[in-house]
Amino acid sequence: MAVAAALALNHHLLCFSNPRTVTWIPAKLNPQKRAYLSFTSCTSSSSSSTSPEANVQTAESCVNLGLSLFSKGRVKDALAQFETALTLDPNAMEAQAALYNKACCHAYKGEGKKAADCLRTALREYNLKFGTILNDPDLASFRALPEFKELQEEARLGGENIGYSFQRDLKLISEVQAPFRGVRRFFYVAFSAAAGISTFFTIPRLFRAIKGGDGAPDIWETAGNVAINVGGIIVLVLLFFWDNKKEEEQLAQISRDETLSRLPLRLSTNRVVELVQLRDTVRPVILAGSKETVSLAIKKAERFRTELLKRGVLLVPVIWGEGRAPQVEKKGFGSPSKTAATLPSIGEDFEKRTESITAKSRLKAEVRYKAEVVSPAEWERWIKDQQKSEGVTPGEDVYIILRLDGRVRRSGKGMPDWQQIVKELPPMEALLSKLER
Repeated sequence: MAVAAALALNHHLLCFSNPRTVTWIPAKLNPQKRAYLSFTSCTSSSSSSTSPEANVQTAESCVNLGLSLFSKGRVKDALAQFETALTLDPNAMEAQAALYNKACCHAYKGEGKKAADCLRTALREYNLKFGTILNDPDLASFRALPEFKELQEEARLGGENIGYSFQRDLKLISEVQAPFRGVRRFFYVAFSAAAGISTFFTIPRLFRAIKGGDGAPDIWETAGNVAINVGGIIVLVLLFFWDNKKEEEQLAQISRDETLSRLPLRLSTNRVVELVQLRDTVRPVILAGSKETVSLAIKKAERFRTELLKRGVLLVPVIWGEGRAPQVEKKGFGSPSKTAATLPSIGEDFEKRTESITAKSRLKAEVRYKAEVVSPAEWERWIKDQQKSEGVTPGEDVYIILRLDGRVRRSGKGMPDWQQIVKELPPMEALLSKLER
């Protein structure tokens, strides 16, 4: 579980998943009653406690105790401590820490709405960075819920006091993908202004030409100049709005790509990972349709299994309607057993594990020919959003081939022609595959 970082770090959240604990000592506290606020991930194995000298319960001490309890698996007691911290007049940093850790507790218990409410408050009132929510592996289960989709959409649209950093990051990615958009807009505005000024001075000449008389300008020449200026303004304004629309579509696509990268999969070893962790390792091929259609496509793919494996293909079947199957809610504390199986285990940090060469080779060994989707409703929602963006009727049978870098390579209606895919995709050792990473 990540908590808020110190003011000296611009209130960024530090997400640690190893057993380290970084202790911050507030400068303004009396040395004789110095309290310690630890910045620890919720997957860490240990957490510091309050100083023996601090006898009074404070927001700091409650956050520290909550972290310690969570590290021992006592999620319910940890949640109570974070809630208590919020009632003890915390400062901005302590409140951000308590809210964020409280959200992680709710996410672990499968309480998406409560987790979203905590994160929304932290975003609006305590300068939480949305990127932390996107990258924290302890919120992987929350990112697979509809509540995260709503929160992300608020951030993408730049809602009031929420998601500013996320919107900024989307803008930066958009500028990288379309580096000359700003230059084009400058020329649109500059040329429109020039045409407007020219029209301002030309219209009086047109009136004089219409009246006629000695020294009156030629009416056809003057009218032609006015028409050119007005036409130029109209064209440039239309181009400006067209560019804005394209930017909105691009931002929506980037947001969809980010959502796709956070969708969870269960590998053949029963390990749950997010799609982003498989980048540079496999080319996922998403097969969405009825159970019969998808099963038939997988059966046909068996003929080309060896060649598909050489090309890093990982089949991801998504059955329409599977995510709407009724689920029996478990009463009492904790999550249903199936939900708990999809959550990251305490002490694991997938991001850091996949950074090392050894862990990547281990992950490659775990990846087989086919993976099972976790949270199928979220997969369906993403696929249908993608279908709408491409003008396809939502709910039709489709396939989507991803690149090694996680972006969409191509898609089509129905199921894929496996022989064509074998011809199209280069082997993993080929130069083209290396360039694709």
